[in-house]
Amino acid sequence: MSFAHPQEQLQALFDRPGALLVTRAAGKAPKPPPRQPGIASDYVQPYDDIFIAMLAEGRVQAFNGHVDLGTGVRTALAQVVAEELDIDFGLVDMILGHTSATPNQGPTIASATLQISAVPLRQAAAQARHHLVGKAAAQWGVEAQALSVANGVISAPDGRSATYWSLLQGEQVRLEHDAQVATKPASQYTTIGKSIPRVDIPAKATGQLVFVHDVRVPGMWHARVVRPPYVGRDSGDFVGNSLISIDESSVAHIAPEIRVVAIGDFVAVAAEREEHAIKAAKALKVVWKQPPDLIDLSDLDTAIRAQPYQERVLLEQEQVGAETPAGVSLECSYLWPYQMHASVGPSCSVADYQEGHVRVWSGSQNPHMLRVELGRLLQLDEGQIEVIRMEASGCYGRNCADDVCADAALVSRAIGRPVRVQLTREQEHGWEPKGSAQLIDVAGGLDTHGELRSYELTTRYPSNDAPTLALLLTGTTSAEPRMLEMGDRTAVPPYSYPNMRVVCHDMAAIVRSAWLRGVSALPNSYAHDSFIDELAVAAGRDPVEFRASNLSDERARDVLLETARHAGWQAGSRGSRGRPDADGMLHGRGVAYARYTHSRFPGFGASWNAWVVDLSVHAATGRVTVTRVVVGQDTGMVVNPDGVRHQIQGNIIQMLSRTLKEEVAFNARGVVDLEWGAYPIISFTDIPPIEVVQVQRQDQPPMGAGESSSVPAPAAIANALFDATGQRFRSAPFTPDKILRALEGAEAIEALA
Repeated sequence: MSFAHPQEQLQALFDRPGALLVTRAAGKAPKPPPRQPGIASDYVQPYDDIFIAMLAEGRVQAFNGHVDLGTGVRTALAQVVAEELDIDFGLVDMILGHTSATPNQGPTIASATLQISAVPLRQAAAQARHHLVGKAAAQWGVEAQALSVANGVISAPDGRSATYWSLLQGEQVRLEHDAQVATKPASQYTTIGKSIPRVDIPAKATGQLVFVHDVRVPGMWHARVVRPPYVGRDSGDFVGNSLISIDESSVAHIAPEIRVVAIGDFVAVAAEREEHAIKAAKALKVVWKQPPDLIDLSDLDTAIRAQPYQERVLLEQEQVGAETPAGVSLECSYLWPYQMHASVGPSCSVADYQEGHVRVWSGSQNPHMLRVELGRLLQLDEGQIEVIRMEASGCYGRNCADDVCADAALVSRAIGRPVRVQLTREQEHGWEPKGSAQLIDVAGGLDTHGELRSYELTTRYPSNDAPTLALLLTGTTSAEPRMLEMGDRTAVPPYSYPNMRVVCHDMAAIVRSAWLRGVSALPNSYAHDSFIDELAVAAGRDPVEFRASNLSDERARDVLLETARHAGWQAGSRGSRGRPDADGMLHGRGVAYARYTHSRFPGFGASWNAWVVDLSVHAATGRVTVTRVVVGQDTGMVVNPDGVRHQIQGNIIQMLSRTLKEEVAFNARGVVDLEWGAYPIISFTDIPPIEVVQVQRQDQPPMGAGESSSVPAPAAIANALFDATGQRFRSAPFTPDKILRALEGAEAIEALA
């Protein structure tokens, strides 16, 4: 069922005959913890949240505040509902992320949809099943425990039966959501654990309307924005204060109806025809103040160390009796670059500003947060704003999807018409909030027996949540530097060092940056598992055996060892270590383990993951060819095995690209990489054979699976490069020029020796 007009359709459910609703009283959205992503709001909607609506005609509508970013959660959530109701999967319609129809369950981040936000949905479905079984039991004068349910049919031992739908005829049932209701044990699952095909694929494959880019509404105009010259920067007193003048006559020749909208540094042009808006955006003469120079980011290490910070000690641990003398001591620094979300399709939105009601079609992964920001921007009550969430062209963090919605809303208000805004490739690349650079210092080592002795880590992550751009350009929100506490994800290593000190240097963003898949956990784990690899070599121990012996978490050891077994890991084997074969190739194998720990420190864990990577390096060019990747994951209960497998495969491909190729360049004005030629990503020909190992834990709670398997990737690849070249790589991406410099440096040292 299409929920094209969610507000009206949801309201109709409350008075609909032949319906069972599981609801929750409306309330304020939970306030985010201090200095964490999210937006506090006092808005309370004037009607209850609905989780489940069972309709007498034989269908079920289920509502979840998270969205599907192409991860398949629409299918997986429907499986959860079908399982708890004991009905056919095809009878469930999922409504996701509409601000006027779904509960406010916060932004879709941290792979938390099935781990957290699916829980009340599961409970609501179980509650509906218990109610209908109880109703049938009362009618037949039998105990509810004596009845069974299959495919929506309730059956008694004496042969009597009734469908859910027959029991709903003429009824209007409202159940208050019960978080204590009993749900089905894993031993009774028939739908969960099956690889049901994703429900979104047929429409995408046949070109039907699913993407926000395809939305068209009557009377709609087109608009393009003209951004200021400080590309990709969102803090400083020049932000929102740099526009000097606009010559509207410069676009008058394009079409008679061209409209120019300017508020602070927000500038846009609108026209009835899209090609006219495109031409006008290019032709419009705008005079800007010259922005101050951006600090030099060509040397990221120096730039990050120079930033003001607040120190936050996360862990100090000194084990009693750990006075064993030091044997091997190492000090290493690991650097992760700025990277793009690089959505293949530039962000797009349609907005229709009417007096008292604004409707926005959005590809945001944070629709309820977006509604708050639109309310502030337009100075409207949140109840007057309706965000209709549709699929967009990728995200995995915070790209320009929110920005373009605000752009469309501002232009629609200014011209009194529905407006569609699509960004250009240059605007998407330049202005999207980047995945932040990160710098990690590690010092530690082994005792005289070759066992772990100490580990001291300091991590620096200059990032925040990148407020929606129009708020800053119009001066609605201050452009003063903002600081969040987000550098602490997975900052504590998984290995059992007797003495540890873990510190986070919280700092404001240098350029516009927010979260990207893996957030700060990915670079932190890059440091953890590169360092443990160096210690294993120093101790003369096999990298897999050494890790396993120092992991106290049984599930961590299991996924590591199962992945290594599947990959055919041979203890004690070595790669080329800098000595090319007859074809001039260096060969190596690397391993890494991580568990993504997210949310405010100490946070909570998602899936357990391990990587084994085989690769070759051309010694004369430094070109890396990844020849095989084996990734193991313990997701706990797996709702849809193919869905999890596809997520892992996607993570592998994305992480090969991010680790070997991707890095944003800046000049004095801001972002330089404004097209694909300047920001290369992995191609189809670079994708190696991929093998996925899913550890079976169906009796355990489901864990976040969406991004967890990305976290061990950089360390696994870096460790494989060491095994191939004999050199350690502590600054990503591992491009051919960096590898060649390392090889040439090693040759020079060897020649001097």
